[in-house]
Amino acid sequence: MSVNTEELVGVYLNIRNERERVKREYEARDDALKQDMAKVEAALLGVCNEINADSIKTTHGTVMRKLNERFFCQDWDNFYKFVLDNEAPQLLERRIHQSNFKEFLKEEEGLPPGINVMREFGITVRKSSKE
Repeated sequence: MSVNTEELVGVYLNIRNERERVKREYEARDDALKQDMAKVEAALLGVCNEINADSIKTTHGTVMRKLNERFFCQDWDNFYKFVLDNEAPQLLERRIHQSNFKEFLKEEEGLPPGINVMREFGITVRKSSKE
């Protein structure tokens, strides 16, 4: 094999460092823009509230006031009991807790029905402690 591993690791680390630098620059600029947008959104919401309007049409676009709702749980034990008692699993999101499932499989033989597993090798490159 004529691949120079030493050189590939150096190139890999240089690319990763450059990506991190570019990402930091982007995130800093994006955060500033998000803050500016939040100020404008607050001002527009203030206008909607002041005139009690759910929408305002302008030559540049339409502003729409909406009610956002987000639900959260403070007592998971009682909520799980509620879900089971009411046979309402649709109230939960469909995803598997990866760490808990790995622990579960250590004690079980085979996969439960309906479950598949995807395994693939990946690469992790760590910078030398000498640098």
